[in-house]
Amino acid sequence: MLEALRGLRELGHSHLRHGLILRVSGEQLRVLVTGGAGYVGAVLVPQLLDRGYRVRVLDLYLYGSEVFEDLQGNPDLEEIVGDIRDPKAVAKAVEDVDVVLHLACISNDPSFELNPDLGKSINFDAFAPLVEACKTAGVSRFIFVSSSSVYGVSDAPDVTEEEPLNPLTDYSKYKAMCEPILLEQQSPDFTTLVIRPATVCGYSPRQRLDLTVNILTTHAHERGKITVFGGKQLRPHIHLRDLCRFYCELIEMDAKKIAGKIFNAGYQNNPVSELAEIARSVVEEKLGKAVDIETTPTNDPRSYHISSDKIREELGLYPELEIEDAVAELVDALEKGKIPNPLDDDRYYNVRLMKRISLR
Repeated sequence: MLEALRGLRELGHSHLRHGLILRVSGEQLRVLVTGGAGYVGAVLVPQLLDRGYRVRVLDLYLYGSEVFEDLQGNPDLEEIVGDIRDPKAVAKAVEDVDVVLHLACISNDPSFELNPDLGKSINFDAFAPLVEACKTAGVSRFIFVSSSSVYGVSDAPDVTEEEPLNPLTDYSKYKAMCEPILLEQQSPDFTTLVIRPATVCGYSPRQRLDLTVNILTTHAHERGKITVFGGKQLRPHIHLRDLCRFYCELIEMDAKKIAGKIFNAGYQNNPVSELAEIARSVVEEKLGKAVDIETTPTNDPRSYHISSDKIREELGLYPELEIEDAVAELVDALEKGKIPNPLDDDRYYNVRLMKRISLR
């Protein structure tokens, strides 16, 4: 297929430009997932393989090299241990690639603020060179995973993609600054797309427990007590498996529907206090033990209620799983020992791991 795709590129991307990215003669598309060994990638990569793609992962594997141990020997999976800031690693990673899903980043506000220079170097400085390398290599589609945190605090009842951005942290600021860098490169031969996902929840082989629903569930399960900071702040969420399914669908979606566009990707918008109640309810029902909730003040002003009508109406992408599903599967994973030492193991908490390894 790679020879066929090279031929198509020489012919002006005729099959890649109009409508779907077509599989040529039944061959497979190659998808590069940067940061593919992280929380989202650990669920996304198996989904991509199940759909028949050849998948290449570029990642530092900070959280362990065993994330894809169940997939070892799969000829359609290629893993590159490398840094998104390294031009040689990037050049190797984008070679003969058809679609790039860019997940790699320092992935939350506390982690970013721990080392602002590191966060900027990965989340922003490396972005334009990556986009340019993709264009040079003949990549036909680039999907950038931004963040709904770019909206900051908003009084709008439903924050749409047209809402002015109000990033409150360096993390969200650099996410927002990357978006126009990519969209300005939109062309018939290079389809660009920005996704602003809500906060993700649910189980992953590379688990994170520093995300709202996940940490509330863990505390309910492990401690029998949840501490809510504030509680009135609205938080948009989407189940991890739904979000990964969206990414899979976007790979071969008609370019006319997505080229140069931005889409929110969320589902439920809940106050943090309500999320705690959901976690408590599911844990109490599944385990038959009482869970207490304690509320304390917070200085975190972030509160927003995103609308995902656009991605549903224009692309037909609908979530199928709810917060209750995420809590239930996390409880099952904890009960089965799939998340050992959930309160003490640094690998589940980005800030704690970064402090330990001193990444530069």
